[in-house]
Amino acid sequence: MADDLVVIGQYGQSIDARVATVTGHSHYVNGEAGLAHLHRLRALVDAVVIGVGTALADDPQLTVRRVTGPNPARVVIDPNGRLPVTARLLDDDGIRRLLVTTATSRSKLPPGVERIVVPSADGEIAPAAILAALSERGFRRILIEGGAHTVSRFLAAGCLDRLHVVIAPIILGSGPSSVTLPPIARVDQALRAPMRVHAMGDEVLLDCDLGAQRIAVGTAKKST
Repeated sequence: MADDLVVIGQYGQSIDARVATVTGHSHYVNGEAGLAHLHRLRALVDAVVIGVGTALADDPQLTVRRVTGPNPARVVIDPNGRLPVTARLLDDDGIRRLLVTTATSRSKLPPGVERIVVPSADGEIAPAAILAALSERGFRRILIEGGAHTVSRFLAAGCLDRLHVVIAPIILGSGPSSVTLPPIARVDQALRAPMRVHAMGDEVLLDCDLGAQRIAVGTAKKST
C-alpha cells in the first residue's frame, strides 16, 4: 500500500463505454445488480465522493438503501460554489456532510456542513490534495463515485487503489465516455490494470487493481 488509505473508483457503463445518453440521461445505465453493488461499496467505506456536476445532474442521496450497512460521509467537490443548499445530499440525517471548495468560493451551506478549503489550479482541485484533506479528517476508506470526469481525474493522478467498472448489457451508441485520460502515442504506454471479472446477473463487474501506480498522499500516514 502507498499509505494507509484505500481509495476505490467506481462507475457503471454500457457495453460501448458510455455513462449516459447525449442528453445526459443516466437513470439507470446499470440494473439492480449493479446498483446493489454500488450500495455495498458505500456501506464499506468511510466517505463517498462526487463532483458537483454529478450532484447537479442527478441530485443523489448517497445513502445505503439497497443493502444493510452504515451510511458513509458524503463529500462534494465544488471549487466554484455551484451546489444549491437544497441538494439532497446536504440533508441533515446525522451523517457527516462535507464540501471541498476553494478560498474564493462563496457558497452558502446549511448548518452542520463542513467546508474544506483546498487550493486550486485552473479551476480544478488536485485529487491528491482532496485525499490529504479527507485523511486529516479521519477518513481512510474512500469511494470516488463519480461522475466520469471526477473518476478520470483521480485515475490520471494515480490516486486510486482499485477501479470497479460495472458493465450493463446495453449499447447507447453515443454520449459521454466513462473515462477520459491524457492521450498516449503507443499502446505499450497504456496503464496496465490486472483485474478480476465477476458476473452479477446479466451485468459484469471488472475489479481492476491499480495499486502499482497509486501515489502516497500527503498526510495520509498521520494518525488521527
